[in-house]
Amino acid sequence: MIIYNITIKVEWSIAEEWLKWTQNEHIPEIIETGCFDRHQLVRLLQIDETEGPTYAIQYYAPTLTKYDYYLQHHASVLRKKVTDKWGQKYVDFRTLMQSVD
Repeated sequence: MIIYNITIKVEWSIAEEWLKWTQNEHIPEIIETGCFDRHQLVRLLQIDETEGPTYAIQYYAPTLTKYDYYLQHHASVLRKKVTDKWGQKYVDFRTLMQSVD
């Protein structure tokens, strides 16, 4: 299983609206690509939240091929939607993991 992890810190000024948008629009749009079987949205705890909360979204792909397809055919358009909507009010970084069962 391939886990595509995006960690996002959002400013307090958009935190509530960003969370609703992410849950109701952005995550469903990514899942609808067919590249991921499921997702998990979590909030990081025991970190400095002076500037805003930090979340991680983990998308689970059955194969690296599915993840690569997402990158080639969907990622740039979906990332642009995020930056167009939220501008500089968030910071994110991505990591790719593989489950070791």
